[in-house]
Amino acid sequence: MNFWYASGLWATLLKWLLAPLSALFWGISQLRRILLQRGLLTSYRPPLPVVVVGNLSVGGNGKTPVVIWLVQQLHRQGLKVGVISRGYGSRSAVYPRLVTAGDDPLQAGDEPLLIAQRTGAPVCIAPNRRQAVERLLRHSPCDLIVSDDGLQHYKLQRDFEIVVIDAQRGLGNGFLLPAGPLRELAGRLKSVDLIIANGGEHPYAQSVMRLVPTYAVNLLSGQSRPLREFTATPLTAVAGIGNPARFFAMLRELGLDVAQSHAFQDHQPFDAALLAKFDKKRPLFMTEKDAVKCRAFAQQNWWYVPVEAEILDAAAARFIDRIVTEVKGER
Repeated sequence: MNFWYASGLWATLLKWLLAPLSALFWGISQLRRILLQRGLLTSYRPPLPVVVVGNLSVGGNGKTPVVIWLVQQLHRQGLKVGVISRGYGSRSAVYPRLVTAGDDPLQAGDEPLLIAQRTGAPVCIAPNRRQAVERLLRHSPCDLIVSDDGLQHYKLQRDFEIVVIDAQRGLGNGFLLPAGPLRELAGRLKSVDLIIANGGEHPYAQSVMRLVPTYAVNLLSGQSRPLREFTATPLTAVAGIGNPARFFAMLRELGLDVAQSHAFQDHQPFDAALLAKFDKKRPLFMTEKDAVKCRAFAQQNWWYVPVEAEILDAAAARFIDRIVTEVKGER
């Protein structure tokens, strides 16, 4: 919600009007966490180390690029990585479901499918994360599990935690849902292993992630073209991600002429009719996450922009070393 990140009288008034509901949200979540800690509610300890990549706030913070980066880094260290996800937005008739690179995006969900395509790692989705882990391990030998989201899913025990923060939006007004964007208070950050800020430095973060785009890929032909070749062409941009404005700003910063932009809801289920209203004479640009849902009805001048997560600082390198040391020590 816009008022979470705004200042002024109206935003302040809304925040305090909703504060009692935020207090209730905090009380329920704290009670549940205490019951889990004392064993009055059961939690699951997988037989392998688990790394959770999650958010403190709702909305698009850049979690999926971090998952892809993490899996790729661990692959380079010779580790076999499996990925589990709740599979938000998937319409599978059966869970747990193994996701492959050629899967139906409506069944698999956009983010799990993108992770499978970009990493080649085995991916399993299920609302019940224990079922996802067990199905994944029956299917593929792994050295460790990466959980895409689930920071607040304390029924799944974990060994390492990464939190991703949007460097520009930060933690918003600092209030819990629904008065603010937070699922947990900022103090929770003291207990995680690595905090990554997406897009620039942030006071809470030890690492900075920059999403690096260099080319566009045609949805129909698979042809790649440098983005600089589009600078003289007015284009349309669409995005169904948590923070569409970031995608549009990235294109403009690269010198592209975004003549029209349209933001859809996160995990938007696309179809041909939904995109038919845009000017067919202009190239249509979208994110890679959106493209996995549009290939079946793509037009000739539709393009997506893949990005590579670049995290080069010493804190991230030390974190990878810690994981590798623990996993190899348990072999």
